[in-house]
Amino acid sequence: MREISAAAITDAVEALCIEANTQLPADVKAALDKAEANELWPLAKETLGLLQQNLCVAADKDLPICQDTGMACVFIELGQDAHINGDLTDAVNEGVRRGYEKAYLRKSITADPLQRVNTGDNTPAFLTVHLVPGSGCKITVAPKGAGSENMSRLAMLKPADGVEGVKKFVLDTVEQAGANPCPPVVLGIGIGGSFDHCAALAKKALLRPLDTPNADPYYAALEKELLDAINATGFGPQGFGGAATCLGVAIEQKPTHVACLPVAVNISCHVTRRASREV
Repeated sequence: MREISAAAITDAVEALCIEANTQLPADVKAALDKAEANELWPLAKETLGLLQQNLCVAADKDLPICQDTGMACVFIELGQDAHINGDLTDAVNEGVRRGYEKAYLRKSITADPLQRVNTGDNTPAFLTVHLVPGSGCKITVAPKGAGSENMSRLAMLKPADGVEGVKKFVLDTVEQAGANPCPPVVLGIGIGGSFDHCAALAKKALLRPLDTPNADPYYAALEKELLDAINATGFGPQGFGGAATCLGVAIEQKPTHVACLPVAVNISCHVTRRASREV
């Protein structure tokens, strides 16, 4: 049994909160580069250039990529042969607290959804733990801003709606969102499971690199079809028109009840932030 100290978890989360908020993942940056290179509409190309300039300044000066430094969504893949010496939740929250204080990141969490009192340190983190084989501990911090999160949707479709119903729901969601989630967007889509698992699948899908398609050829083809259809809408960067409305689509699927067809769309903005490390 491998022993992992809670202090090591805290240190990793602290560093990842800062890294994720100041450095865009390489796959997302590459998708933005490609979008800018292929964009023909002058206003859209100029807009993408400004987004690129913002990324460069943030990286050079260790500043946040976006003023909304997000909910601290923390995902841990914990080996079954590993043991945490201490309270895991407390360790993660302490890491978030330190990271957001140290880097002067905006604190955006309210202690109660209706009474709206800010916690003052961006805790609690939104923690998801998956048990995996082995003795490793991989931590991913994926800050999620509210502008894109607010545009996300979940539907309990009828099985008879089939794949065409899924495609219609996804496109309707993007069209209703319009420019609100700061396109070009990234879509995480969950299909199957239960009401709650479907939403979790959509969030998990956003963790997959944009250059890694679904392992199932059927769903990989569906990802490509949806990406092309979304970009054909012509919303473009920031809603100014153009070809780059979406940078990537990732689908995660799961078995479901014979009478169910849950579909969730978790929209992320062009600043799709995530950073990982092994502890």
